[in-house]
Amino acid sequence: MEIEVAQEKLAKALNNVSRIATGKVTLPVLNNVLIKVQDKKVSLITTNLDMATIDYLPVSSSKDGVVTVPARLLAEFVSNLPKSTPVKITSSDNKINIAAGKYSSLINGAPADDFPELPEINEKSAVIFKVGIEDFKNSANQVLVAASNDFNRPALTGIHFYTKNKILYLVSTDGYRLAKKVLVKDVKSEIKVTVPASSLQEVLRSIDDSMEEIELSFAEDLVRFRLGEVEIISKLIDAEYPDVDKLFSTNSEINFEADRDELLRVAKLASLFARHGANDAITCETNSENNTFSIHSIANEYGENDSIIETKIDKNGKISITSRYLIDALNNIDGKKVSLGFSEGVDKSTGLAYPLVLKNQKSDDYIHVVMPLSI
Repeated sequence: MEIEVAQEKLAKALNNVSRIATGKVTLPVLNNVLIKVQDKKVSLITTNLDMATIDYLPVSSSKDGVVTVPARLLAEFVSNLPKSTPVKITSSDNKINIAAGKYSSLINGAPADDFPELPEINEKSAVIFKVGIEDFKNSANQVLVAASNDFNRPALTGIHFYTKNKILYLVSTDGYRLAKKVLVKDVKSEIKVTVPASSLQEVLRSIDDSMEEIELSFAEDLVRFRLGEVEIISKLIDAEYPDVDKLFSTNSEINFEADRDELLRVAKLASLFARHGANDAITCETNSENNTFSIHSIANEYGENDSIIETKIDKNGKISITSRYLIDALNNIDGKKVSLGFSEGVDKSTGLAYPLVLKNQKSDDYIHVVMPLSI
């Protein structure tokens, strides 16, 4: 095997693929990158068995062959070579020689036969969506914030992709809050799958400014994200996702609007005290006589805080929530104005207390729901 490639291109590709070669694996070969050259097409491949990253590398010259070597070592070596320098890699007896100007190194590898075979997407049966890169990036970030990290509930550690009324939604919940985002409208195919949040985070890390579109391909137990020269293939989570449309009510008796930046400011001020108290709790209260929305927080050791926003209020009410969840929601809502709503009491259909519902004043494309605390 032999390739010659610009240092910047090789360093970027190795940085993309080496992230999932963590060193915390049972098979040593999973710490390696597979360098495969076939018909003048070069691919760099890593996998942790749940996810694989492939970067197709444009090279100036090549000879067919395949070899696997430690991914992190190779990535760090190449990143420290002089920029704008051609890098030549040749392989022999499961070793590679790297030469760039006056710099050279010999790295020991492993037989390519030891490297796991990658799962393949069936193009004919796959459900495929194409989304603008900025829309995808913003949507993914808006829902990742509410995903759970409790692996005792595997479904909740993922982002649920599902279609309803010809709309493709992304949704996440950790049981205490929910984020729901419209990704694609007027879709013709139906889908209902859950993608690991860790895989979606890896996709986001692989996005760069040159990319304009991402292709999502869903097939049986796999999903593939294609971004330019990069492909990320991930297993789906094999667990039933809760019916969030029934679980979380978004109907509210008390509704009002607020300036997003002002509300975020008072929420952060309240959190300074709340984080020293029980459950990071803040109490939100509406007053229709004074047309105010107030946030109260208390820490017995340090004191307490009251912040008030003037806005049009139609009904009095009170709800206690986690301050961090409110801040996360506001950080992910677009626009200058945010609509908020809640009800007091319990939803008889679910047996749950009514949540606080937040969304952009002008759009229902993103909804963030925060469950109340019992204090």
